[in-house]
This record gives sequence, C-alpha cells and structure tokens, in this order.
Amino acid sequence: MGFALLAAGIATPWEPLLDVDTTVATEAYERVIGHSGTITMLRVVAAAASPEVFRLLLLGAAVFLIRRRALRLCLWVVVTIVVEAALAVGLKRVFDRSRPLWDDPITTVGGFSFPSGHAAGGGMFAVTAVLLAVTTMQRSRLRSAVCALAVAAGVAAGLDRVLLGVHYVSDVVAGWLLGAAVVSAAWVLVVRPAIWTPPTLTERPGPQPSRFAVIANPLRVADMPAFRHSVVAAAGRWGWEPPLWLETEADDNGIGMAEQALLADVQMVLVVGGDGTVRVVCSELARTGVAVGVVPLGTGNLLARNLGLPLNPADAVEVALSGQDRAVDVVEVTGDDLTETCFTVMAGLGLDAAIMAGAPDQLKARMGWPAYVVSALRQLRHPATWVEVSVDGSPPVRRKVRTVVIGNVGSLQARIPLLPDALIDDGRLDVVVIAPQHTVGWLRLALRVLRRTRRTDERLDRMTGRRVSIQADKPLLRQLDGDPVGEGRELNAEVLAGTLLVRVPR
Repeated sequence: MGFALLAAGIATPWEPLLDVDTTVATEAYERVIGHSGTITMLRVVAAAASPEVFRLLLLGAAVFLIRRRALRLCLWVVVTIVVEAALAVGLKRVFDRSRPLWDDPITTVGGFSFPSGHAAGGGMFAVTAVLLAVTTMQRSRLRSAVCALAVAAGVAAGLDRVLLGVHYVSDVVAGWLLGAAVVSAAWVLVVRPAIWTPPTLTERPGPQPSRFAVIANPLRVADMPAFRHSVVAAAGRWGWEPPLWLETEADDNGIGMAEQALLADVQMVLVVGGDGTVRVVCSELARTGVAVGVVPLGTGNLLARNLGLPLNPADAVEVALSGQDRAVDVVEVTGDDLTETCFTVMAGLGLDAAIMAGAPDQLKARMGWPAYVVSALRQLRHPATWVEVSVDGSPPVRRKVRTVVIGNVGSLQARIPLLPDALIDDGRLDVVVIAPQHTVGWLRLALRVLRRTRRTDERLDRMTGRRVSIQADKPLLRQLDGDPVGEGRELNAEVLAGTLLVRVPR
C-alpha cells in the first residue's frame, strides 16, 4: 500500500511529494558537498551496502539453510532474491524517473531513480535476516545482534543514496517498502504459515515412516546394547525408521548431538538421560519445531513428572514413539560467568543450589530423590544473603533470603507444591523467595507449602511475570534443572512461551 501511494505520487505527478523530494535532496547535498572525508565514507557505504552484496549474503544464507536441510526456507530466500532483483530493474524502467541533477555532482550514477535499488536491496536484506534470525537462532543475544545489524545495514543503504545526491527520499522509501513487500509475499506463499506458532497439541501420523534421533547419556544406561535393541524394535512397531543413534561425551553433554540431529532433518529427538542431559537437549531443540521425547533416567526427573510422562524407560520410549506433541515453555537464562542457555523446570540461587550440589552422585544412585532430603538437612544452616528481585522490569524487591527459585513448573520431588500456580505452558514464570529465620521457621514454611497456602510475606513471597532478574550482594551457588552451574551474583530469566514440543501420552 505504501509503495503504491508513492508510485501514484510519482506517476501523477503530485506536487507536494515532489516539493518534499526537492527540499530534502537540496538540504542533503549542501550538507555533504565539499566535505571530502564524508564523501569518501559515503562511497564506501555505497559499495559495501550495494544490492549485489546483499544478494550474495543472502545466497550464503541459502547455502547454510541447505546444509541444515531447511529446504523451504532456502527456497523462500532464493525466490525473494530473484523477484526483488527483477522488480527493482523493471520498475525503474516503468517509471523512467530522472535522478537529481546538480551542477557539481558528488558522484555520478547512471540509470533511473525510482525506486532506489540500494534501498530495495537493503529492505529485502533487513527483513529477510530478521525473519531468519527469529526462526533459526536460539541464543537471544546473537539473535538480537543479527537483527540490529541487518536493520542498520538496510537503513544505511537507503540514507547513503540521499546523502550522495543520487536519489530522492521518495525513491529510498519506496525501495525499502518494495524490498520488505517482496520478502513478506514470498514468505506467505513459500513458507506458509507466515509466522509459525507451535500448536498446543498435534498428532503425528503413525503409519508413515518418520526418522528420529536418540541422544543417550551412556553413563545413565545400564545395558546400552539391550536398550538400543529395544528402541529399534519399538520404532519398527510404531512405523518409525531406525533411529540415528548419538551418545553424549565427557566434553559434550548434548549440544553437539542435538546439532547433528537437526542437520539430519529428524522429526523427533529421543533424549535418554538425567535432568542435565534433558535440559541441554531441550535447550537446543527449543524454537526448532522438532519434538523431543524424554526417557528420564535421572534423580529428580522433574520435567517428566510434571508432564505425567512414564518413569519406566520402556514405557517412556513407547510414549515418545506413539504419543502426540505438546507445546511447552522453556526459560532462557543468563548471568555473570554463565553461558546463555535454557531450562525447562526450575532455576535456583542460594540454598536451593547448595542442596543440589551437596547431594553426591553415589548417594543419588543409591537413594534417588531422597538424597536431596539428606543434603537439605545438612544445609539448614546455609547463611542468608541480601538479594534484589525484579519482575518484568518493576522496581526490585530487596530481601535477606536463604534461597530464590524461578519455576516453570509447580512441583518438586515427592510432588511438593513449591509453586502451586506454576504451569509449564502458561507463558509465565513463578518466583518464590524463601527467608526463614531459624529451624522453627523452616517447619512453618514447610507446612505453608504443603497446605498450598496463598498468603505471602517476607518469609515466603511469591511473584509472577515473564522476565525475572535476581541480583545478590555476594556470589551464591546457582542451579538449572538440578544441575549446579557455579557461583554468581546474577540470574536473569525470560520465558519463551510454547517454543518446545514434547511428546506426551495421547
């Protein structure tokens, strides 16, 4: 619509639009002429932000998408490049508009003026890069950086043409709109739907063979050959192809394996291991549309428990292969000396993390989740620390606490309802701040939690929102889904609603 209005104004011609063009072009020319350093910089920008450069960059992205087997996205990028190039050249000939004329031109460029080819290329590049970043990148900082750079490049490509005196401002705006329109139209026609939103529940057709991958922690599987045989047999029963089999390693707890699975274009990943392995794989698969099946072999197995998944390995395999997809939230987390990652269940700072770190692997192997009870009894004298908690950017609440827990689910081991209102698919985070003064205070808090009491005060405070930031006065132990992740003063979390598909019973 915007491009059509500008095109009509040029074709008519509409005097007010032409007056604006002339005024802006003259002002820009007078500010630049005579400044050799500025002119040199503008010429460098013109060369670096040319349509040819933008198209080459997007072709490189298309090659990357082929390697990722994202063929539909690759086709969309190629169609966008071809259509934009054809329209940019064809429309110039249709409108046949002369470029601005100067007695002493800053630079000389041939051809017609409307629409600006540089601006059209910049608009195409910016919108395409933003859509690719949003749909394929999981790390928010990298995603934000790519989006910002792409938009800046697109804007610079257009403004540079006005400052060099080779285009009117309407040429540039029309170019931006044309590039964006081509990208959007190609997205709707080729990718469809325009913006993917994971469904709450979807069913996978059983009779058609589909490929899946297994990511297994060999330290958690007692008899790997027997387990592998049982998975292959179950896959055959439910109409799946034999799986791609991947095992975690000492220096890679699942990140590399998840990337291999995505490159293999599988429809589902079956993760076999403890809470740590499950968290890492889920973090990598969030925002990809590839479902994850969970075979819980850990101590807590909180994700499986809160989703009602079987804890028996054979039953869990059957559910993953025969079940349906459910969209759940994951939580992106950052902090000092903490690599950006995600969790699916809970994150904690203070006593909560100390309990997780204080439960030895040998004790967990013998006792299971009661090992955490033993560790908790040992940590009752864990010192309180001043922290500030802010939710959704609100003014921080300052408390002297024993622990702060950010939850994506409501129940701990033994179904203890620490966060009774938390749901894994409500698009919100629930926070509990625990600050008992002494041993009797612990008993009172335990009763309040077990009774699901909604009353809050300085000893037991609850908050909810989409973003949570915790700042401590001194370094404290931290944990993600039961895995200690080192000490730090900071823990920031943001919910990514409905971005992970988990296989659940029908």
